[in-house]
Amino acid sequence: MDSENKKKHRPRQSGSKVAKKKAKKQEKSSQKNNVKAFVSRSWRKSSVLERRSADVIQKKLHIPVVDRTPDVAPPIIVAVVGPPGTGKTTLIKSLVRKFSKHTLNEINGPITCVSGKRRRLTFIECPNDLNSMIDIAKVSDLILLLIDGNFGFEMETMEFLNILIPHGFPKIMGILTHLDLFKKPEALKMAKKRLKRRFWTEIYQGAKLFYLSGVINGRYPDREILNLARFISVIKFRPLIWKSSHPYLLADRMEDITDPQKIHENPFCDRIVVLYGYLKGTSFPATNGRIHIPGVGDLSVSEISSLPDPCPLVEKTRTLGERQKLIYAPMSDVGGVMFDKDAVYIDIPTNDFSKKDTEECGIGEKMIIELQKSNHDLGEDFSKDDLQIFHNGKRIKHDSSDNNSGRKQMRNPNIINDEFDPKNFQDNDVKDMDEFDSEEYKGSDDDVESNADSDSSDASEIKDQMSQNMDFKLNGVEFNEDHALRKTNGDASLDFSDLKSSSDDSDNEYFGISSTWKGNIEKISENMFNSGKKNSDLGDLIYIKMEYTPKQVVDIWEGVALPNSNGQDLALKNAKLVDDSDDLLRVIRFDKDENQDFFERSKPPVNISALKFWEREENLEALKTRFITGSLLDNNINDLHPDIDEDLYGDFTDLENDQENKNELAFSNDKMNEDFQKEREINLKKKELAIRFKEEDNTKDSDSDEKLDWYQQQKLKISKQLEINRQEYEGLELSDRIRIEGYRAGLYVRLLVSNMPCEFVKNFDPKFPIVVGGLLSSEEQFGFLKVRIKKHRWHKKILKTNDPLVFSIGWRRFQSLPLYYTSDSRVRNRMLKYTPEHMHCFAAFYGPLTNPNTGFVAVQSVSADFIESGIFRIAATGVILDNDQSTEIVKKLKLVGVPYKIYKNTAFIKDMFNSSLEVAKFEGASIRTVSGIRGQIKKALTKPEGYCRCAFEDKILMSDIVFLRAWYPVKPKKYYNPVTSLLMEDKSSWKGMRLVREIRKDLNIKTPLPINSQYRKIERPSRHFNPLRVPKTLAASLPYASKQRNMKPQRKKTYLQKRAVILNPEERKVRDLMHKLMTLRNEKIKKRKEKQEERRESFRKKMAKEDLIKKEKEKARGKLVFKKEEIKRLKSEKKGFNMKTKKRKRDVSNHDMLS
Repeated sequence: MDSENKKKHRPRQSGSKVAKKKAKKQEKSSQKNNVKAFVSRSWRKSSVLERRSADVIQKKLHIPVVDRTPDVAPPIIVAVVGPPGTGKTTLIKSLVRKFSKHTLNEINGPITCVSGKRRRLTFIECPNDLNSMIDIAKVSDLILLLIDGNFGFEMETMEFLNILIPHGFPKIMGILTHLDLFKKPEALKMAKKRLKRRFWTEIYQGAKLFYLSGVINGRYPDREILNLARFISVIKFRPLIWKSSHPYLLADRMEDITDPQKIHENPFCDRIVVLYGYLKGTSFPATNGRIHIPGVGDLSVSEISSLPDPCPLVEKTRTLGERQKLIYAPMSDVGGVMFDKDAVYIDIPTNDFSKKDTEECGIGEKMIIELQKSNHDLGEDFSKDDLQIFHNGKRIKHDSSDNNSGRKQMRNPNIINDEFDPKNFQDNDVKDMDEFDSEEYKGSDDDVESNADSDSSDASEIKDQMSQNMDFKLNGVEFNEDHALRKTNGDASLDFSDLKSSSDDSDNEYFGISSTWKGNIEKISENMFNSGKKNSDLGDLIYIKMEYTPKQVVDIWEGVALPNSNGQDLALKNAKLVDDSDDLLRVIRFDKDENQDFFERSKPPVNISALKFWEREENLEALKTRFITGSLLDNNINDLHPDIDEDLYGDFTDLENDQENKNELAFSNDKMNEDFQKEREINLKKKELAIRFKEEDNTKDSDSDEKLDWYQQQKLKISKQLEINRQEYEGLELSDRIRIEGYRAGLYVRLLVSNMPCEFVKNFDPKFPIVVGGLLSSEEQFGFLKVRIKKHRWHKKILKTNDPLVFSIGWRRFQSLPLYYTSDSRVRNRMLKYTPEHMHCFAAFYGPLTNPNTGFVAVQSVSADFIESGIFRIAATGVILDNDQSTEIVKKLKLVGVPYKIYKNTAFIKDMFNSSLEVAKFEGASIRTVSGIRGQIKKALTKPEGYCRCAFEDKILMSDIVFLRAWYPVKPKKYYNPVTSLLMEDKSSWKGMRLVREIRKDLNIKTPLPINSQYRKIERPSRHFNPLRVPKTLAASLPYASKQRNMKPQRKKTYLQKRAVILNPEERKVRDLMHKLMTLRNEKIKKRKEKQEERRESFRKKMAKEDLIKKEKEKARGKLVFKKEEIKRLKSEKKGFNMKTKKRKRDVSNHDMLS
């Protein structure tokens, strides 16, 4: 019966009783979890919780720093750093694939991706070069530090960490790779713990460390990359002082625009280079900007302009579409649109869209695909083909007429301004198009050609083309054809038949459209002048164009309405923008219901509600000056034909005519001024009320500010100042703001440098980063830098004074000769020949002046030779203390002399000086003997030369040595050699001034050994003391006990000395016998000792073997014991960690209960 399986008890799962039990359990759990309601009653626990909460608050506090990040933040620079073979390229490819769905074949230069609605990331791979590591440490916002988990920390990793510390120490995230090489899970777990402890020791406790397993299909696993990408997307950054006080950019594109003819004539001439990149830090000056490119040198910016953002943030979308442009990498040959000063480059890889008929494409892509479809071979006749440029427009056929009067030069890009300028129609004039904004620049070369370069025979086709309101949207910049349409369509007298028809030759790019309209330039300029359209400037709308009401001014300024030639507002509320972010072209369509009565679609739609504005008589009265009865206004005729005025009036002006015109204008604007006066009174009342409310709010804010602590008050001051600065700049025009403030951070700018060395272009390598750092006015001056420096503890050799070092200070990397010194009780700066072993010292060297409290790092060489030698390359680190044009450093000068005549308190000293002039230089100087007797130099003797008379506080001896301690001023050498690694073909082979040791080694020269520098044996002569002579009279007067007892020397031998000892035969025998016995005894003792030594030697060998075996056993036993102890300690730590976690949770819950 016992072996039978009995049925187990199964408790009930439902019912009233079960519900009651569950309710009781929930009440008990709620009592435990509700910390505030069930707080501990002990005052000790409450005090501990209060202190702990105060500690947590204090740990979170940091010094308030001004955050100058703009509203549209520039991309965050993410640098991937690590030794060779750790997977940097694979990680970048995986992250780019995650953010942009784009697979990169080769990584060159920065790669910008959109990671979210308000964040963009710029990935860059750091080469294994010391120069690149230093540059990346200066500009990076986030460091992804790759570590080979199977190998551990390498030399390059530790060097890079020590480079980061003086340059601000940006955010770091460690990543362990090659973890798939571990075969045992226990070994993998122990390696992770060991590397995490070491990583936390180098950075801080709790630093993020990610783990990446093996590579799958050339990428890391998607789940691991997703976790890493989430942390990168949400990480917060603290502004660094150097970055927030200097403008800088990481160049993602470089172009050489030097005249090829000039390069052909002189291949080594300076080049004109254009650099592109996102501006970061502070604002860059609009004019006379000075920059420093590490690896090149100090340069001047000839021209700067802002360009449309090539990788803009996507707005008003919840998620990012895969077809939206999310990547920008011009150096890595990623397809896209790039805007230049005089061209737009469109690069769409064919493998992304070719032969995909099933996939839907945008209008722009369809047009480019259609253009690529060619049914003819090279040289075949194209006369049978036609081309359709606009949707629903007529197809343009090839014109076979030959006319060689077409364009022979490349078209210069022009922007049609509202005010006509005849220079815009001259092909030879070069127009500056550097400064244009995405909202202001709306027009293209196609618009200009479609309105000015058209053929007269295709006038109807041109009108059809103009009726299609196309809004080109190329990567954030809109090219609106409707803008050009308004410029020509507003003039009814513009006749397309005036344009002569002619076809272009085979070299013309624009499908045979001619450019022979220049002959009719005067009439075209007159017609455009009569169009009466001006730019909508806010200042003009408020103070000059008084016909608009304030509401109309606001509508025109915000883009809700557009000003027409006759003062009527052309409303845009009927226009609907079809936002296709996938398309290269954006179409403006009008509502069919509202405009279905219009038969002619070439004309713009009429806003019926806007026509009611002109039903009022006062509005019509204001338009009298806008209408003309003749062909042209008088003033305009005079402007176009100035010779007429000269013939009529000569050099005089008709003041009466001007007065009549003024009276008419004043009469027509009276009624408008009355309305403006009423509105101004209402606005003044509103302003008074607003001021009162602000005053009340300020009083409330002042009361609340007093309650805040110091930290919160400082943060409030910073935020208020930033708000004041923002409001001050908001009211300015864009051009005025750029002139005053400069180009703000976050803009994509174009820098033109006209004096770039030719080696930079010839040896350009996109794998090496190009950092462009802005210089302040004070940083262009040179002087002596006084720094506090410490030799790195891992650097093998101590540093010697005047040995060259490569310093990295600010943006610059340069070589200089430091002079080390220390402070003697703050009285003098005493020179040191070598740096101390484990402490700081001071140094002074020549270089560009930099703000104090700026960190720096120093290395002995930046070449790749040090990598092969295995020496830790970081020689020293430090911080700048002061800048000055002079130094006060002295070294000790010890002069030694000996007396040759001694008096009571005076002595004549020799061998200390060489001439009386030197003695006169040191008159009054203090001297000292070895025994400590102090003295002073009085005067030089006439003869011999260089001898002097000195006075002492006591009588000295002839054996004394006299010292003179003097201080000789030492000045650092003015040596400044910038590192020009980017100008070399091999970027890691730059060598500056060599050490003396390296020169002797290269030239095979032995170290010279001067005689005075060698240590020699000191031979002191033996001293001879004279005998003490007591006068006879004094000896005779002494008492008997004190008298000297001097024995006379023995002159004759004694009797015993004279007597000879002669042995008898018996004594001789006894002496011989004893001598033989002693010889035998000594021989036996000697043999006995030799045998005993042999036995001891064999015993020693035996014991040595036993000791060796015993030590091996003890070593193995110790390993086993230590292993067991380590396992116990790990278990106890894990248990203690769990206990601490539980205790922390319990303390937090108690704290919540208290609070």
